[in-house]
Amino acid sequence: MNPINQRYGSAVGSQALFDEGLRQHMLRVYNYMGIGLVITGIVAFVVGSTPALYVPIFQSPLKWVVMLAPLAFVFFFSFKIQTMSASAAQTMFWAFCAVMGLSLASVFLVFTGTSIARTFFIAATMFGTTSLYGYVTKRDLSRMGSFLMMGLIGVVIASVVNIFLGSSALQFAISVIGILVFVGLTAYDTQNIKEQYGENYDQESNQKLAVFGALSLYLNFVNIFQLLLNFTGERE
Repeated sequence: MNPINQRYGSAVGSQALFDEGLRQHMLRVYNYMGIGLVITGIVAFVVGSTPALYVPIFQSPLKWVVMLAPLAFVFFFSFKIQTMSASAAQTMFWAFCAVMGLSLASVFLVFTGTSIARTFFIAATMFGTTSLYGYVTKRDLSRMGSFLMMGLIGVVIASVVNIFLGSSALQFAISVIGILVFVGLTAYDTQNIKEQYGENYDQESNQKLAVFGALSLYLNFVNIFQLLLNFTGERE
């Protein structure tokens, strides 16, 4: 065989293997995220429709623990992901999704089931479109990262301030800016997950990458969903 053709064939074969590995990796990320959303939805629905569960939680100071617990999980996850085993990271992710479901149970007390379902599908459409863009675009989105993180910090600070102010105008601004930030983060994170994949990583490392990638996309989706509820949700 001609040496040039041999090298060309080897390069094509290597690229095909890499593309298949990347495809499987991204499917794993989306599968983890999807299962996490199912866990969250089940926990939120069960708690939100069971007075014996939601009354002791949301009509007592315990509600603050439930509301802040997901944030504690995210910080713990971020600091410990490198030292965890893949199985421990996956277990921690499922536990986080269940805790997030507990926190989101309140939406079933505030909004109608129809509006929750409608908002979920709108959020899923927005998320799917922007995540697909992040996956297929050739544009480097890394320059958006610092801008989006500043926007995210601003949204978090404004949200904390509005807990005490209770301003509907500020809440409207937070929702609009927040949706734009998390939509942008969805595209950015998807491209980042794609670029972090390495065919030379061992299975353990790639599985942890998939779990952490699923966590990033999961958080983007949940935040888009919650912020959209402020616009499309019909209150009970």
